[in-house]
This record gives sequence, C-alpha cells and structure tokens, in this order.
Amino acid sequence: MGVNMLRIILAVMLSLFYVHAAQVEELKWPKGETFLTFLQKNNIPSTVYYSLDKEEQELAAEIVAGIRYYELRSENSELEQVLIPIGEELQMHLLKNNEGKFFMEIIPIIYQEENHILALEIQNSPSVDILKATNNNALANEFAQSLKSTVNLRNLQKGDKLVVIYQQKRRLGKQFGTLKVDTSMIETGKKEHYVFSYKESYYDKDGKELESFLLASPVNYTRISSPFTLKRFHPILKTYRAHLGIDYAANIGTPVRSAGDGKVVFVGGKGGYGNTIEVSHDSSYKTLYAHLNGFAKGLRDGQRLKQGQVIGYVGNTGMSSGPHLHFGLYRNNTAINPASVVKIAKNSLSGKEYKEFLAYTDTLRDKVKKASVSDSTSKVEDNFSLSYPYPQEAKSM
Repeated sequence: MGVNMLRIILAVMLSLFYVHAAQVEELKWPKGETFLTFLQKNNIPSTVYYSLDKEEQELAAEIVAGIRYYELRSENSELEQVLIPIGEELQMHLLKNNEGKFFMEIIPIIYQEENHILALEIQNSPSVDILKATNNNALANEFAQSLKSTVNLRNLQKGDKLVVIYQQKRRLGKQFGTLKVDTSMIETGKKEHYVFSYKESYYDKDGKELESFLLASPVNYTRISSPFTLKRFHPILKTYRAHLGIDYAANIGTPVRSAGDGKVVFVGGKGGYGNTIEVSHDSSYKTLYAHLNGFAKGLRDGQRLKQGQVIGYVGNTGMSSGPHLHFGLYRNNTAINPASVVKIAKNSLSGKEYKEFLAYTDTLRDKVKKASVSDSTSKVEDNFSLSYPYPQEAKSM
C-alpha cells in the first residue's frame, strides 16, 4: 500500500471521527481509578472485569492516571463505547454486543508516525529555543536528557548549532505517546558532539553506552516464564495480547530487591497484578514488582530505597498461574523491555552489533549534516507509517 493511499485512509478515519465529535468525548483517566471502579461508576456489571482472562486483567492494571481516553455516548447520554489506551500499541475497547450487553476486547491503536528533523542556531538555550520552535516540552526535555552525559548545555554560546532527529506519533490529529529521539547533535567551538539512540539506550559515536541508569536483577529466579512483548496477535483466539514486563519464576517467599536506587510510589493491591510495589528512579524510570506474597516490614509510600534492598517476597497473588515475580520497567510511563536495561555495567558495542551500529549512525549523520547546513528549522520527512488499522475504531469513534 502506497504512502498516498495511507494518507487517504487516515483522512477518511479523521473525518468519521469529527462527524461524531458531538457524541465522542476525550477525557483524562482519574487518579486512583481502576477499570473495575470505572465499570461500577457507570453501572456496568463487574462480570465484564471478572470474565477477563489473566493477561487481560494484567493489562487492565496498566491503565495510567492522566491517560487520555475516549467515550462514545448516545444522544440521551447513554454510554455506548470506550477506548482506553494500554501503552502505545494496544487499547481496551468496551462496547455492547447484539443483545446490548457490554464486553471488552483488546485492539490495536491506530496512529500516524512522523519522522522530524529540527535544526537551530542557538539564541537563548537549547530548551528555550526548541520550545519556541516547536511548542513541544517533551522534545526539549528529551534532547537535554540525551546529552546530559556528553555536553554541559549551560556552557553553550549564542550561534552554536543543534540538530535533533526524532519520531512522534499522532492519533486523531493530536500528538500521542512517547517521543523518541534518534540522534542529538550539538556543534560548539566548531566541534560536533553526537548522541545516538540504539536499542533503548543512548550511545556516543564510538558505540559506548552513555545511559547512567542501570538495573540489577530484582530476584534470584529459576527461569523466565514469560518474556516482554508490546503487541502480538493470538492466531487461535483471534485477538491481540501484550505482556508489559518479564515474569521470573521463583519459589514463594524468595526475596525481591529494588532494581535501583529510588523512592516507593505505590504499595498495595493492583487488580490483576495482586500485591504490587512501584518504585520511581532517576532519568524518568519506574519499576513495578507484582504478584508478591508480601511486602518488606515497614515498607511505605515515599520511602527511599537503595539498589538491592529487599522490598518484598515472591508470591502468587492476583491473576497468577504460579509463583513468580512480574517485573515491569517504564520510562516516562511507557513500558519498555527490562532486558534492555538490566545489566552489570555500561556496555561498549563490539563485533557484528558494532558494525550494525555504525551503519545505522552513518545514515543519521548524513541527515544531520544536510540539516545543519540548511536554513530549515523543523520539517516532517516524507515517509509515513500507520499501525494496523482496525475498522471499528474508524467507523464508531
């Protein structure tokens, strides 16, 4: 399918959305709300929740406070459908069957993916100038975050240059999800400083990892019983699934340790995840420890932790098919693969992986050089992608 055809499909979808705009409302998910309490608040039978399978109940526990979701109501304000994003690839779709009874299904999120290049001559500071050019706080913050181990941004001078190549999702005409920086470049004193995003970490031009946040394995386990997956289609059930963490099989009572220094931000029950702990770390990271048998004595919200400190014990609570630790890792509230960050020390790429890195970064460098010699500020590249379309979202929402 060509680029123009995809654009036509998206335009039709958006026009359908705005035709129903009077009936569709965009809302923010309230803090403390769960999928079960949402059902109860809207007089929907709780059997909708309790009939979900293990994976679906775990996904329901992934709803993030503040996430934007959509309600479709009839002319007499009766709730008809709801779309609730779970991460950036899948969403919970609450709707009625032919008998008028509610049920829930997991469907893909439809979005447009744009690749941007921003080139600027610094007038004030990178953050101020990026914000002025794009009105995008997330871009300004991520640019600074990517370069924090490479350049002291406070020492830059007026006339220095910056280039950033980044990806931004767009859903229903609005920015959606987490912005991803592919490369950042600062030119100061006629010297170029590059940072490249590669396999969910930042590297310098020589393939040395720059990310300072490291995780230790949170538990002594016997095996990985379920790996991390953002989105997969179940060929037998004919539905979408995701597993936003790693499951470590271990005996009940095995100590669970904080994967890094941080602060406890949640202790308690969390739907399908059972007894759960959430820990906030530096660099916008958060870790989650679920299905616990119990918590360390005295553990409380706001408590400061050291890496390796015992916080709980492996259990089988919530929707669990056997004793294990479900370990989740989030950056800016978006689930990422913990296996990409759990390591012993900083990595320097080598061998085949290093050759792949060089080929990848050579392409990005060429784009940076072309952008830096032009007078352009920001542009969207002429390549376009769309996640797998789902007719019901286009027709109904």
